Amino acid sequence: MKKRQLGQSDLQVYPITFGGNVFGWTIDEQQSFEILDGFTAAGFNFIDTADSYSHWVPGNKGGESETIIGNWMAQRKNREQVILATKVGSIPGSDKKSLAKHYILKSVDASLKRLKTDYIDLYQSHYDDPETPIEDTLEVYDRLIRAGKVRWIGASNFSAVRLRTALETADRLGLPRYQSFQPEYNLYQREAYEKELEQVVVDHQLGVINYYALASGFLTGKYRSEADLDKSKRGAGIKKYLDDRGFKILKALDQVAEQYNANPASIALAWLLARPSVTAPIASVTSLAQLEDLVKAATLKLNVEDIAILDEASDWQ
Repeated sequence: MKKRQLGQSDLQVYPITFGGNVFGWTIDEQQSFEILDGFTAAGFNFIDTADSYSHWVPGNKGGESETIIGNWMAQRKNREQVILATKVGSIPGSDKKSLAKHYILKSVDASLKRLKTDYIDLYQSHYDDPETPIEDTLEVYDRLIRAGKVRWIGASNFSAVRLRTALETADRLGLPRYQSFQPEYNLYQREAYEKELEQVVVDHQLGVINYYALASGFLTGKYRSEADLDKSKRGAGIKKYLDDRGFKILKALDQVAEQYNANPASIALAWLLARPSVTAPIASVTSLAQLEDLVKAATLKLNVEDIAILDEASDWQ
């Protein structure tokens, strides 16, 4: 595996980002430690979470994922070997989003405490907050960077117009600019990113760490009928993919996977990694066996013909 530069930052990441939304949700702390040990032992170094994970689980309040990661780093004493990304702005238990100064200042200290660290490598705006002036948010990030609490900043779930405006505002005012962008992007969900967002990313040289890279597990091939939806806690969110287009994509994945002696998950991730604008797709696993698919994806290079097969099957135009 080769490291990739994240945007124009000095963060050098291996090509798969581990998605920490499973910590405290589909796997407990002990299982999370085993997976994180396996992930880093395989050579990866980039972990993404958010201060709101995993508030949707009954009995959780948010912050559970950060707490597990913090406990793991403290036990393994490996903070310097990990590139850590977290997010702010999604208020647990509420539909409201906030990138207001006072909210960020309060939230960053809470995240640092849970993560048992004194700095965050990549601090991301989880959602846009139209009610807060962009310059106010960037100014507080500048303050955090100067204080050494944050190294770089990124954005997630912004529209193309708002992302471009934020980048232009940063340049105009001499404030920190977002170095990464986190959109939903995978073989099934292509249109929103490719139609408008990708050009902004390319124009401004942002690194892309896209979430739902495996469409909540659909692109692993594990779910091929409604009867399969009970196979995991994430099954309920997969029903929307069980349509003609989804089945066409699975058929193409099966076809290409056979050529590379790989599983569909590895091929779906390798397709993303072949896209010049993508830096390190976010994927998560719940067992050590599934980690093999991530390793295979990071070392697999699809040929032009196989990329074309996948492009055609997933075409949205």
